[in-house]
Parts: sequence; structure tokens; C-alpha cells
Amino acid sequence: MTLKLRYAAVSDTGLVRSANQDSVHAGPRLLAVADGMGGMAAGDLASRIVIDVIAGLDIEIADDGLIAALRDALDEANSRIRAAVAEDPNREGMGTTLTAVLFTGSALVLGHVGDSRAYLRRDGELRQMTRDDTFVQMLVDEGVITREEAGSHPRRAVVTQAIQGGDATPSFTYMRPVDGDRWLLCSDGLSNVVSDETIAETLGAYPEPPDCAQRLVDLALRAGAPDNVTVIIADVTGGA
Repeated sequence: MTLKLRYAAVSDTGLVRSANQDSVHAGPRLLAVADGMGGMAAGDLASRIVIDVIAGLDIEIADDGLIAALRDALDEANSRIRAAVAEDPNREGMGTTLTAVLFTGSALVLGHVGDSRAYLRRDGELRQMTRDDTFVQMLVDEGVITREEAGSHPRRAVVTQAIQGGDATPSFTYMRPVDGDRWLLCSDGLSNVVSDETIAETLGAYPEPPDCAQRLVDLALRAGAPDNVTVIIADVTGGA
């Protein structure tokens, strides 16, 4: 049996920001969310550069080549961001998060850097599959604050690494997909204002990916949406 993805993506500027610095790609082989930073124009550019580069991976790739393909694409995106900063010093400090799933039908790789997130709902249980590269996550890991305290910490938006032309160490997780899996990829515009409990409930309540994605964005908007909000829902299904 060959597994396939049924997917939908929704991105919204939110209720406070004047522009959407998130970029997104959702296709049969690649799902990706990038959240730009470093000023309005530069953030837009950084996230767009990364998505433009890795969009070329939405093709058939051998299972054993997934990690190398994604790593090479991120290296190329990093180089392009470095070149963009060299071209215009006003772009200094621009960068972007990236959370991406590269899928073959029999395997997948989850790549991650920054504080966008991937969640997996399997057998009715929700797991956060990425670790936030943030200052407050470091404090949580060290036992200085609790996860609940992290949600209201004044420095919760401080990202400890991103794709911004310098050194970055993305994480890569190789997995076997299972029929019935549901993936959520999102920018922190969702996860910062909608609880994991509400996310889990919504993922179980809306069977169609477009409806579920829109509902999650609507929940972020209802919560004030101080940031851009981007959501991908992707269901792993059996195919002929």
C-alpha cells in the first residue's frame, strides 16, 4: 500500500501586524512553514527565500536520500540569505524559522529550526514533534521555569537559532508514516495563543483538512492574533 497526503494550508496576517512575514508550501511530497524575522521587508524576504529553495524538493526522492536532500536545501537557503544581507546591509539580522516534512509514501523526514512547530496526532494522541529553539525553552529544559510559565514569559519570542546566513544546526527526524496520522505544522502565531489542549480537540473534531486548518486560524484570531498565523493540516491516507 502506498501512502499519500491529503493537505490544506491557511495563512493569515492576524489582527495586529501590517504584513504577513510567514511563507508556506503544501504539496504531495513537501509541507513547510517559515516565519520570517528581522523587520517587515527583511522578514518577508527571508521566509520567501527558504520556501522558494525547498519547494524544489516537492518531487520523488528515495527514502535514504531525504535527510541529505533537506539538509542541502537548507544550506543553499542559508547561503542565499547571506548573499541577500551582503547585497543590502539594512537586512542585517533577517532570518526565518523553518519546520518542514519531506514525504515519500513510505518514509518521511521532519526538519526543524526555530520556533515554528510540528505536531503529530496518532491513535487519538497528540505529540509535539519539534523542540522550540527559544530562550524560554532553554529555561524549561534547565528546570528554571515550568512550561506553563514559559507561555507568559516576557522573553518567550527570543529565538536562539534560525536560518539567517550564519551558523545553524537544524534537527532532522526520520520516521515511518502510518495510515491515519494527522500532521499539524504551524507558526508560533497559533501555538502562542491557542493551547495544546484546544489544538488536540480541534484536530479530532474536524475530519477535513481545509476545515480543520481554517478552524485553527479562526481560534487564533478569536484569541487576538497578535502575530501572523500559518497552519498546515496533512492527513496520511492509504492509496492504490
